[in-house]
Amino acid sequence: MRFDLVVKGGTLLTSEGARKGDIGVRGGKIAEIGPSLSGRKVLEAGGTYVIPGGGDVHTHLDMPLGGVTVTADDFATGSLAAACGGTTTIIDYAAQTKGRSMREALDVWRRKADGRSIVDYGFHMSLPEVTEKGLEEMDRLVREGVTTFKLFMAYPGRFMLGDGDIYRVMERSRGNGGMVLLHAENGPVIDVLTREALRRGHRSPRFHPQVRPVAAEAEAVSRALALADMAGARVYIVHLSTAKALAHVREARRAERPVFAETCPQYLYLSDKEYLRPGFEAAKYVMAPPLRPRGNEEALWEGLRSGWLQVVATDHCSFDYRGTRKRPGKELGRGDFTKIPGGVPGIETRMLLLWDAVQRGLLSQARFVEVACTAPAKLFGLYPRKGALERGSDADIVLIDPFRRHMISAKTHHMNVDYNPYEGLCTRGSVKHVLIRGRDVVRDYEPVPRPPKGVFLKRRPV
Repeated sequence: MRFDLVVKGGTLLTSEGARKGDIGVRGGKIAEIGPSLSGRKVLEAGGTYVIPGGGDVHTHLDMPLGGVTVTADDFATGSLAAACGGTTTIIDYAAQTKGRSMREALDVWRRKADGRSIVDYGFHMSLPEVTEKGLEEMDRLVREGVTTFKLFMAYPGRFMLGDGDIYRVMERSRGNGGMVLLHAENGPVIDVLTREALRRGHRSPRFHPQVRPVAAEAEAVSRALALADMAGARVYIVHLSTAKALAHVREARRAERPVFAETCPQYLYLSDKEYLRPGFEAAKYVMAPPLRPRGNEEALWEGLRSGWLQVVATDHCSFDYRGTRKRPGKELGRGDFTKIPGGVPGIETRMLLLWDAVQRGLLSQARFVEVACTAPAKLFGLYPRKGALERGSDADIVLIDPFRRHMISAKTHHMNVDYNPYEGLCTRGSVKHVLIRGRDVVRDYEPVPRPPKGVFLKRRPV
């Protein structure tokens, strides 16, 4: 039996382990896995590890900020960068506007992505308010494949919801099969600390982590899990950054509660030492939650190894350091750190940073595939179409060359942003080839000239 394409001679890595085998692709799907397959085209994979395409379930592309600027990466540039880093599926955030429907927000974000994204994509809904009409709309969106809803416990007056409203959304999600995602920081306390810092004249970016302390996250995570327990609902904590917050997640999972959490590469690789950089350069690392003191990353790595943390996503939110007249960047916060656009770029570097962790003995190969590819697909209703090397799965296939080193730099990355938070870090391994639904997107370490377009993914309740 001949296939459209055979990926031949590589070592296949899945969340179950490693094995040798060829992959036969037909009609954009994996049709067979076995020895000595033949096809009209052959992709020689000898000497490489063959993995499922990565899934980044926390991105912010073409995201406006308060009417004053927009992220440097839109769906065209951000998705190309994702593919170059081995990520073939993203889930972005469609942000509802107060007084408007979720459907309107979804339509806006679909227009941003449709025909522009190179990787396949879905959306979470981000909710700034809760109404009876909105709760009913949740049911319709879940049936249509948008199954996750992000709520904020921070940013009073803009995005923050009270505990009662969070409980109402959780209760609704229990009935319709959706899941609540929570940004867990104690917003009112952060606001008090921020006002006090400004009153004292503490305006440089080095003070950013001081107004968002470890305890503000840990308390909010504890409260979020209590609300989910009362509602009998599943909950997913985004961008968890501290050992204390992880301890609450670990306790809940030990009690077999449906609690899930992600962390991000920045919390694994960087620390609050970045805020001591001279001048305004610390602004590059302003994000929420902020970078944490050394020692927290050790707990997070252990959480990934032990299964207390399920996913590594990026929270990719790229604002230029210098910016332009048309698209201002971090310099908006010169003289007032609270006005610095928050976020760091990372959509291109996630997979290689995690692979480097495998090379350093911090993760097993199987666990790498699990947290970067398989668990994101399972938790968000895309498995086994995504995140798997199985018959019937989409032929989203990544070849990692374990012998070629990759130097991370803003000079060579494909993200449309003028700095890289991991500048100068050299990973032991490089992305050699990327297929999305059986079609070349990256070939011999470079993006193809006219890559195919991604498709919108309707997700199942899980």
